[in-house]
Amino acid sequence: MPSSPPIDVAVGVLRRGDDILLTRRLAGTHLAGYWELPGGKFEPGETARQALLRELHEELGITATAVRALIRHRHRYAERTVCLHAFEVTAWQGEPRGQQGQALRWARPDAIDPAELPPADGPLLTAARLPDVYAISGEYAGDLDDFLRRVARLAEAGVRLLCLRSPALDSATYARLARAAQALARPAGMTLLLHGADPALPTLAAELGAGFHLPARRLAALESRPLPAGLWCAASCHDAAELALAARLGCDFAVLSPVAPTASHPGAAVLGWSGFAALVEQAALPVYALGGMRPQLADIARAHGGQGVAVLRGLWQAP
Repeated sequence: MPSSPPIDVAVGVLRRGDDILLTRRLAGTHLAGYWELPGGKFEPGETARQALLRELHEELGITATAVRALIRHRHRYAERTVCLHAFEVTAWQGEPRGQQGQALRWARPDAIDPAELPPADGPLLTAARLPDVYAISGEYAGDLDDFLRRVARLAEAGVRLLCLRSPALDSATYARLARAAQALARPAGMTLLLHGADPALPTLAAELGAGFHLPARRLAALESRPLPAGLWCAASCHDAAELALAARLGCDFAVLSPVAPTASHPGAAVLGWSGFAALVEQAALPVYALGGMRPQLADIARAHGGQGVAVLRGLWQAP
């Protein structure tokens, strides 16, 4: 028997300062008692945005006035498959109240236990904590002062997430670079992710309080998440199988490439935005677009279901 089409659901991540809004599912409903991000099913003929605005008005009594796409993904429950279309909502008219008698609560995303939420909402909670631009460093060329100036410049520009990628370095030099970069990044509010295939790197990342980004070849060799919960764990992916493996291993997010042509691989086959969208909708974690990206394309990535863009040259080599 063919499977039923997924149920489209619009979901709002309402932000008030550092907090987001959760509502509690009523008794007698699917997944009763769970806390969730507000929203609901599309009505016939509605777009995702129209469904969100209607649901927020019916559910919370508010009129959303500042709405931006977040991620889109599918989740298969035993009895149904849902496709969640998530949006960030940063301004509204009225005060949110449970119009159907449901309890409400505001909380910081990093203080919410994912086990309190329906399984489909887990990636949305992660997405609410991530920025829409993920910066990737250039190769370290031996000038530490210049390298750290670039890290500082990114932090001053508001970059919150930086991958320290320098695959040509030996382990000892990379470790020294990571310590110097983390000493600069952490006080500036930037999270650093180490990168590489060296099995010792997750231990170094945990010691530094940094995250870890798995190259695709390292991802394929693992059987479990290499980093404790609470530290970002990411993976480089190129297809649906790698995205599924990253989610299964407990990675928090992935980078999918190549979406557009790049200077380093001008003749390589690319996914394009339609190919990117098809893959990320099936992924069970937030996904950044990589390859030919620049920060200005973050909204386009989000419109296609992604978390945002991963950027190398457009940020690292900027004057």
